[in-house]
Amino acid sequence: MTRIHVGVLGTTVLSVGGRPVGLAPLTVKLLLRLVAADGEAIPAMRLYREVWEEPRAADTGTAGRLHRTEVQKRILELRRALGRDEAARVLLTEQVLNGRGTESAYRLVLAAGQLDCAEFGERVNRAAHAAPATAAALLTGALELWRGRPLAEAAGAGFADALAERLAAQYETARRELVRVHLELGHPDAALPLAERLAAERPGDGEVARTLRLIRERLRARHGDEVLRREFTGLRVTVTVKRGDLFAEDDANLVVGFGDTFDTDTADDVVISSESVQGQLLHRVYGSDRELLDKELRRALRRVAPVGRESPRFKPRGKRLRYPVGTVVPLTLSGRRVFATVHCRQGLDLATVSTPEDLRLCLERLWESVDVHGLLKPVATPLLGAGLARLRELGREQIMILIIASYLRACRVRPVAPELRIVLRPDDLARIRLTDVARFVEALGHDGLPGENA
Repeated sequence: MTRIHVGVLGTTVLSVGGRPVGLAPLTVKLLLRLVAADGEAIPAMRLYREVWEEPRAADTGTAGRLHRTEVQKRILELRRALGRDEAARVLLTEQVLNGRGTESAYRLVLAAGQLDCAEFGERVNRAAHAAPATAAALLTGALELWRGRPLAEAAGAGFADALAERLAAQYETARRELVRVHLELGHPDAALPLAERLAAERPGDGEVARTLRLIRERLRARHGDEVLRREFTGLRVTVTVKRGDLFAEDDANLVVGFGDTFDTDTADDVVISSESVQGQLLHRVYGSDRELLDKELRRALRRVAPVGRESPRFKPRGKRLRYPVGTVVPLTLSGRRVFATVHCRQGLDLATVSTPEDLRLCLERLWESVDVHGLLKPVATPLLGAGLARLRELGREQIMILIIASYLRACRVRPVAPELRIVLRPDDLARIRLTDVARFVEALGHDGLPGENA
């Protein structure tokens, strides 16, 4: 059976067997009149008066015969476009009574799946009593059918007004309902573009304006402390930058940078500052039990060969075994990991120093370890190298970009972690031009590469 489809939600489209078929303008208008009849048989002279817009056309004598002949020509063109077999099923000729006897009338019989406005109305009506997720799917499908002003070629013709107005009202209802349903489902991001279009089209509509404000408030509340977020759909990963407390990220693995001696002594803030990330790890995660943290580090470092040992003479305080930059050891917490990573070197004066090459190597080894030990959980990290590590060659923005680029590069090879979360303390956030970082991130494609997919 040849598939017929008539589209009137916008410029009229007739397709037969999946291919569009061209019609003369008057034939298109006649087709729209039959669509507007909603399955009713329309006498030939009424078709002529309404389609040719000659309301006083006589239906008797030579003039009447000529008018009916004009209609028959258009009907014949439409039948040829539909195909003989299909036309016999959907475009019916009947005889109806008039004041002087009988007259030919024409009826268009299309199923909902053959007429876009019927399918549109059916979906909108079903959505009115459907469960929220089902309603969202039905309304989205209905709105996808909408291509513009309904029955466009018959604009201003009396026969088209009622159907066009009814469809426009359904379109308005569908959009408003879809906004409401998206909000009910907790998807304000999906509701936002619809609400913005409604507000632009109806600047004086208080209800639409209130709904748009509500959506924006919900979106801001959902982001909370997030200051940057980008989903890379090609990699199925997310990069987030947020203000907050690294050790409050209890759903994520944590990254803690160490010097090459893995020092943990925070007494008097001489060897390690108690305010550093290492110091916070000791006091907040290990309850200030330095012996326990050192025991965990020794256990994790058993398979790592030191690269040197300092003498007590030259390094009287702190640990003396040195490990390679880039060393990463996972420490086990309940259901997650702390990745202790060497990203700087500690001098004999106990001050640490790092270089861009040190940080790149550290990050490369970090993602390798996260891939093996990270349990596919998000990874929360401070801005490695930006503080006491004294990585002076790079600004904070450059360090953040380096961390993000390194993570995305690793994710293009293997699924390292579903999210990179860079956590900044409020005072650190104030010292970073995050717009520079955001421009870098937004210039990347969906696969994390520069350019064409952005």
